[in-house]
Amino acid sequence: MTTTRVQVVPNGPVLVSGPVRIETPGGDVVESDRFMVAICTCRRSQNYPLCDTSHRRCRTMKKDARMSSPAGRAAAATTSDPASTTP
Repeated sequence: MTTTRVQVVPNGPVLVSGPVRIETPGGDVVESDRFMVAICTCRRSQNYPLCDTSHRRCRTMKKDARMSSPAGRAAAATTSDPASTTP
């Protein structure tokens, strides 16, 4: 018996060792014979149910929004970077 490996990536897709057959709630069937398949969990993928890394763009937009807020700028200003200090 072969074991199917499923790995949940924090803030990312679910990785499933393939080949796989995915049945969506709408009744569509997606088959892949690849050795590893990334299944979208954020539903932003243009390739849903397969992941196209759209979750990365969402995290970047959230980070940009935090940095543009007054609280985000204050936190960034108080963060010390050892590489930027001079002896």
